Amino acid sequence: MIKRNSRVLVFFGLLFAAVLAVGTVFSGSLAVAAGSWGLSFQEDGTPPTGNTSATALRAYNAAYIGDDSEKTIYLTFDSGYENGCTSQILDILKAHGVPAAFFLVGTYIEQNEELVRRMVEEGHIVGNHTYSHPDMASVEDPAAFRRELSRVEAAFQAATGQEMERYYRPPRGIYSESNLTMAKELGYKTVFWSLAYVDWERDDQPTAEEAFSKLIPRIHNGAVVLLHSTSTTNAAILDELLTRWEEMGYTFAPISELFEKAAS
Repeated sequence: MIKRNSRVLVFFGLLFAAVLAVGTVFSGSLAVAAGSWGLSFQEDGTPPTGNTSATALRAYNAAYIGDDSEKTIYLTFDSGYENGCTSQILDILKAHGVPAAFFLVGTYIEQNEELVRRMVEEGHIVGNHTYSHPDMASVEDPAAFRRELSRVEAAFQAATGQEMERYYRPPRGIYSESNLTMAKELGYKTVFWSLAYVDWERDDQPTAEEAFSKLIPRIHNGAVVLLHSTSTTNAAILDELLTRWEEMGYTFAPISELFEKAAS
């Protein structure tokens, strides 16, 4: 376990260093990093620092964390494909009365319409994770950027008969100032995260102990938590995870409140 935990810590350290190395672009007095979203954790239980500040992101209707004076968690899941875990996750969320946001790619929606309808019917937000999960920072043409999002909107409307709520998460957290601007111009709010761990490797899933070692001590006020619904570990531990967070005094809110509070 020590070896694996060291690998994970090295991964996040290198990721953050790489992000900082990419450079920074400026908009007025705001600095917006270009590259992959990264976090620096200083102390367990306290909010991490993002490679772009919450203040800078706010100018683009983007956020990675909520009010750090409130014991509130914003739970989100990314989904690129379905492997049988989502129904179990939805069951657990329903049992706890916890709202979540599911950021889905277009092909997921087309292939799993019943699950998508269930997400909506049970009060969860379905967000836009692009149609084909590309590196969006390399998409400089506004028309191409718009197509990646509009194809997801069309798939969602075909599956549910409803218009998609405009929340966007860049694949792999790769973004640029122009991406944030284009998303805002399309009416989207961009959602990053303040807590995640290496849960996406299909053939190398973390143990429950490894997952808890990251998700319990690092939880913090206003946390936007990113989990992958393709993780068999997440499906197995979610009931206990939510229970432990609840016992720590945390409550859960939809990501809509994340932006409502920022605007007030």
